[in-house]
Amino acid sequence: MRAPKGAARNKAKKRLFRAVEGFVGGRRRLLRMAKETLLRAGVFAFRDRRAKKRSFRRLFITRVSAAVEMRGLRYSRFIHGLRLTRIGLDRKSLSEVAIHDPETFDAIVARVREALDQHDAAVRQRQATRTA
Repeated sequence: MRAPKGAARNKAKKRLFRAVEGFVGGRRRLLRMAKETLLRAGVFAFRDRRAKKRSFRRLFITRVSAAVEMRGLRYSRFIHGLRLTRIGLDRKSLSEVAIHDPETFDAIVARVREALDQHDAAVRQRQATRTA
């Protein structure tokens, strides 16, 4: 004997219409349009969760770059210096420190400058021994 799917289908439709509450017009009332809209909304949500991470990273880089340039250093040199000093702060932490604790950020920049000066001196010395 065939089992009708009525109860399961009604439950699924109810779940779908609950999910599209707040949508406008047929996107809320019509089954096919509601399904398509919900699917599309899911795709946008998936994509934009990743885009949000990228845009925040850009913001952090802009903030750190501005703070570093105020102290007379370029962003790329600063990041290189961080690697040399093995300071493991990420860009988000650096931007927060630059905004809320300028004294600590000045100390970080000083350590980075020191490491960059040592690195540059070593590079110049290597180049001098190659040419000599």
